Amino acid sequence: MFSQQSYQEAYVIYRDLLENEGAFSSAMLLKMAFVAEGMGDFAKASFYLAKYYDQNPNPRVITKIKTLTEQGNLKGYEMSDWERLMKFLTDFQLEITALFSLALVVSLILLILFRQKADHMKYFLPSLLFMLLAFLSNNFLNGPNTAIVTGTPTLIMDQPTAGGKLLDVVDPGHRVIIKSSKDIWYEVKWGSNKAFIKKEHVTRL
Repeated sequence: MFSQQSYQEAYVIYRDLLENEGAFSSAMLLKMAFVAEGMGDFAKASFYLAKYYDQNPNPRVITKIKTLTEQGNLKGYEMSDWERLMKFLTDFQLEITALFSLALVVSLILLILFRQKADHMKYFLPSLLFMLLAFLSNNFLNGPNTAIVTGTPTLIMDQPTAGGKLLDVVDPGHRVIIKSSKDIWYEVKWGSNKAFIKKEHVTRL
C-alpha cells in the first residue's frame, strides 16, 4: 500500500501493528513519521522519529524532530559513550547470552570428560563464571526506558508533588529516560539531574 502511495491505508495497518501487537521495524517507523507529517500531526511524527532514534541514534533524526517541534534546543537525545556501549550490548543480547550459554555447556562437558583430574575448586570457576554471565545478560542487559514529552506545557519538578521546586517548563519533543514510577509521576533523568514529570505529559517509546 505504501509503495502504491496509499499512505493513509498503510498508516492504519502500521499503527495497529505498533499499538496492538508491539511489532515494528525501523523502516516502518520512518514511513509512519512521513505519513503523520503529511497529515499535519507533528506530535505523532515526532513520536515515531523519537522511537526510531531509540533504535538508530542519528543526528539527522534530531534535526528533523527539531524542525517538527519548532524547537532548537531539545534535551535528552545526547548519548554518552557508556550509553552507546549499552545500546550495542542490548542490541545483541540474544547473541551474547547464547555465547555465554555455549561456553557454559562446553565447560561442563570438559568437566565431565576430565572429572578425575578436576579435583580442585579452580576447575569449576569457568563454569560458574559463564553461568553468572549468561544469567546477567539474559535478565539484566536491558536498554533504558525512554519517553517523549507530549504535554503542552510540561512542568519538570524536583519532587513528585505539585508543591516541589519547578526546574523547567518545556514543550513537546524532549526525550527523557524513565528511572521509576511513583503514583502519577515518572522519575526521569533531566540533564544531569533527577526530576519528576506527570505521566499524562509523556508518551513512552
